[in-house]
Amino acid sequence: MKILVTGAKGFIGRNLCLWLKNAGHEVFEYDLDSSLDSLKEWVRVSDFIVHLAGINRPLTPEEFIDGNVNFTVKLLSLIEEAGRKIPLIFSSSTQAEKDNDYGRSKKAAEDQIFEYSEKTGNPVYVYRLYNVFGKWCRPNYNSVIATWCYNVSHDLPIQINSEAPAIDFVYIDDICKEFLRIIKEQPKASLEILHVEPHSKKTLQEVADLLHSFKESRKDLSTPLQEGFEKKLYATYLSYLEEDDFAYALNPHIDNRGSFTEILKTQQFGQVSVNIGHPGITKGNHYHMTKNEKYLVLSGTCIIKFRKVGTDKVITYECSGADLKVVDIPPGYTHSITTVGDTDSVTLMWASELFDPENPDTIYENVEEQSSKNN
Repeated sequence: MKILVTGAKGFIGRNLCLWLKNAGHEVFEYDLDSSLDSLKEWVRVSDFIVHLAGINRPLTPEEFIDGNVNFTVKLLSLIEEAGRKIPLIFSSSTQAEKDNDYGRSKKAAEDQIFEYSEKTGNPVYVYRLYNVFGKWCRPNYNSVIATWCYNVSHDLPIQINSEAPAIDFVYIDDICKEFLRIIKEQPKASLEILHVEPHSKKTLQEVADLLHSFKESRKDLSTPLQEGFEKKLYATYLSYLEEDDFAYALNPHIDNRGSFTEILKTQQFGQVSVNIGHPGITKGNHYHMTKNEKYLVLSGTCIIKFRKVGTDKVITYECSGADLKVVDIPPGYTHSITTVGDTDSVTLMWASELFDPENPDTIYENVEEQSSKNN
């Protein structure tokens, strides 16, 4: 499908154009540096139009009318000149409900679009967007999340108005998914205001607390929640890191046996660590009452042994990077892992609980001892 996107180089436009291209559509990208002749030709051949272009930070109030109303009227006239009914998505704003220069201009553009649809039968879908956040939004412009993501990730202060009301936020990818759905399904249009869902209502303090927790997560290795608003905000925060700040150091615990390094920690889902063992070295020889683990040998070769506490049967698994398999470590089984061969082993380990020094749930017992006592 051939799709015209106005405002293609803006925050929403850049993301949407990428989504459209990935879906196999041919995209005409109109922006300030495009010519009127190009716009006319693109309208003439387009199967669908997504109208994102607009003004939200003008030098004078009159620019609101020119950028948001007059350009919309011009676009509608070009559709009429093309002599075709071309479905149109228009991105308005919840500010259209308010009595300010920007809101009045967006409301006027909505009215022009609805009037044109009533007159011609041209399908239109008018979305009043909540405060949009996500990757590629310009900081220090008109998005508090973009500004705060940049500031927190760059060790700059943020100012929190604790008396400010909660704000409705919507994630950029949810907008793109909804617009692609409309383009694909083209449901029956109506002269109703639409909204992109899901959206989240958050106070500025809640947003600030989350962003600061994301920054601290590199130190305490806590993994931010990967669901809902928090998941989307964390993805957004990462997009504001400097290119040389993507990596961060860990704190390996090194001794003559090798090393043990924690990678990720979660209160809900335990922790992930990596174990490096030198040849001939055995680690473990302990069991847990409740905690369970998973081992995955990534390189080298290891012998993993189990014995159910109170019995003498020893179970043995040989694991290597050449034959990837996960070994479950159940509670009540004393277990050990021995590196064999001539090279170090590297094992990814997951534990169902964080280590608590006050309640370690780690009882030492050699895997081979009970077997020897019973023989």
